[in-house]
Amino acid sequence: MHGRGRGAGCFRSPGGRDISDNLEGNAVGLLRRSLNDLLSIDVKAEALARLSWRDFGNGLSMCRLAREGARELVLYRIREDAAPDAFVKHEHVGGEFYLVLKGKIADETGEYEAGDLVFLDPHSVHAPRAIGDTLVLVLWPEGVRLVD
Repeated sequence: MHGRGRGAGCFRSPGGRDISDNLEGNAVGLLRRSLNDLLSIDVKAEALARLSWRDFGNGLSMCRLAREGARELVLYRIREDAAPDAFVKHEHVGGEFYLVLKGKIADETGEYEAGDLVFLDPHSVHAPRAIGDTLVLVLWPEGVRLVD
């Protein structure tokens, strides 16, 4: 587990440096900051229930909030009993921004909890997993590519 960038400044990578432990052994650039000192997140269960969810059958569901070309804004809902490999290994062609709204997400770069805003550099590869019931808002500026 890498240290938490919890200072009052802007984004910072854990420990003030880039992470270099992704699945391919390539450098993974990462920016992360908790927003818990700036805001509180109140997820409205009724509003989530009204959304159109795609259930992948492994404890993972996705709702597409917006899409234009390869850019997508999605919500992921992961149940506590989701399969450990519910997310497959994938590459973020143009990087990935995500905000953990509830629960925790862990991957090769660390563990991120509710209120954490994370950016992974373009061409980063990872296989995240949820810890507990989790809800994550994700922006892919240039889409996602599955990796074998």
